[in-house]
Amino acid sequence: MVRDAYYYAIPLVAAGALVGWLTAPWWGLPALLLAVFFLWFFRDPERVVPGEAGALVSPADGKVTDVSPVMVDGVERVRISIFLNVFNVHVNRSPIAGTIRDVQYHKGKFVNAMSAASAEQNEQNVVTVEGDGQTVVFKQIAGLLARRIVFNKQAGDRVEQGERVGLIKFGSRVDVLLDRSANLRVKVGDHVQGGASVLAFLQAAPQVVSAGSSGMKIQGAR
Repeated sequence: MVRDAYYYAIPLVAAGALVGWLTAPWWGLPALLLAVFFLWFFRDPERVVPGEAGALVSPADGKVTDVSPVMVDGVERVRISIFLNVFNVHVNRSPIAGTIRDVQYHKGKFVNAMSAASAEQNEQNVVTVEGDGQTVVFKQIAGLLARRIVFNKQAGDRVEQGERVGLIKFGSRVDVLLDRSANLRVKVGDHVQGGASVLAFLQAAPQVVSAGSSGMKIQGAR
């Protein structure tokens, strides 16, 4: 369970107990039920991360609402959008193992995360992860109800595939941007689990063979 659950639940339990003591027990019941909801909402289940080579796992639980090509800085990429409703687990995970190269937080609006405009207009945190010669970008996008994006890492940190990296409180959206050569494994309407569901398989980085004075050297292309 995410510790944020206790920040919401403990005051509500105290308020419910106080109201029930001052009036009648059932008057304190709504606050207690709301406390139970927060404890459930901030659940953080363990997940089995797939071990297949080149697998890119979902960074979030939810429903795939878009799979389409987009232009990013003049380069065509594939975008997979995942919508998280209030009943989904809201913990976010790294889609690949690697190093976090960049983290950019952008203030913005809080329009419905189902809207295509939310990908650019809403408040969001854009994370770039590089590993095994591949670069993957994922966006934590605030929604209509979401008012806080949490990210626990910073540029330069090493992350494992499926590792917990943050969360978005209440309804929200997560976009994943990947190379167009990826072999996609999901379609619109699919339900995915963060850290467990494979969104795509990334092609292995091409190998570059260079000759040095002391022999041949093989290295991953950058």
